[in-house]
Amino acid sequence: MDPASDSPSPSLPAYTFDSPHPIYALAFSSAAGRPRLALGSFLESSSNLVNLVSFDPVSLSFRSDPALSFPHPYPPTKLMFHPRPLPSDPHPLLASSGDSLRLWHPTDSSVELRSLLNNSKSSDFSAPLTSFDWNDSNPNRIGTSSIDTTCTIWDIERGIVETQLIAHDKEVYDIAWGEAGVFASVSADGSVRIFDLRDKEHSTIVYESPTPETPLLRLAWNKTDLRYMATILMDSNRIVVLDIRSPAMPVAELQRHRAAVNAVAWAPQAPRHICSAGDDGKALIWELPVAAGAPPVPLDNVDPMFEYNAGAEINQLQWSPMQPDWIGVAFGNKVQLLKV
Repeated sequence: MDPASDSPSPSLPAYTFDSPHPIYALAFSSAAGRPRLALGSFLESSSNLVNLVSFDPVSLSFRSDPALSFPHPYPPTKLMFHPRPLPSDPHPLLASSGDSLRLWHPTDSSVELRSLLNNSKSSDFSAPLTSFDWNDSNPNRIGTSSIDTTCTIWDIERGIVETQLIAHDKEVYDIAWGEAGVFASVSADGSVRIFDLRDKEHSTIVYESPTPETPLLRLAWNKTDLRYMATILMDSNRIVVLDIRSPAMPVAELQRHRAAVNAVAWAPQAPRHICSAGDDGKALIWELPVAAGAPPVPLDNVDPMFEYNAGAEINQLQWSPMQPDWIGVAFGNKVQLLKV
């Protein structure tokens, strides 16, 4: 496959979708077939949009249907499709976070709001949700993180809160599931904490920022090897890779970005591959030289396998779960699909 003419770098072929609005939230559909994406606008307004677009890997073109664009209160902080859709339904549910957690059901011609989940004690105010993660092992569970220091576990089938935990001392910025009852979170207090729903009174701190209370912004748990997770620090060019068997000491610190890292994602089917993107306009793909079953060994001076230069600050990236050859990056009002 040849690079598109608008690709600034020959390292990875890239194909561009131009949105009428700035893009932040980005999600790949979990359904089989051609790639489909949900794109959330980032407008400084209470009125925002989510747009569903499809990509044809044969014609290398995008298709956007106005009927599949729907209003969203405030910019969605995250979008995610149901991780295990039913074979009988080619249109998996889509979840969004912002002022509340919402579940949407897209079809070929429309998008229906299925449920709005909000556990605020006051109907006038709800602490904004910074992120969420859909449990792959138990898709009835979604965990949300909030600026009010809590993580909330929802039973989405019944539409009720399963549990709510005060997870950190400050705002919780991200959450990620490991096993069916185990999740981790990162916070403005600078810690990565792991929680087991069988023992809700305790958590395990597996990492703390080297400088006191430097916020940790994002967390990615390696779904194909649950021993490993990655986090990023505010205003830092480092990706910190952790082995939960050896808390506190990173197994690797990846430091080839030249500006702050904004997003990180593990390859869905390759346990040693990870992608990062940041304000330097680069998306880097790394291979961690860690043998399966081997004890953790600190890795220094790891260089990326591939480098892609978008030419603008990348604020979001996602690795397609069903089409692992595709990575999506968002910058400004553009989304690019990278062929890896």
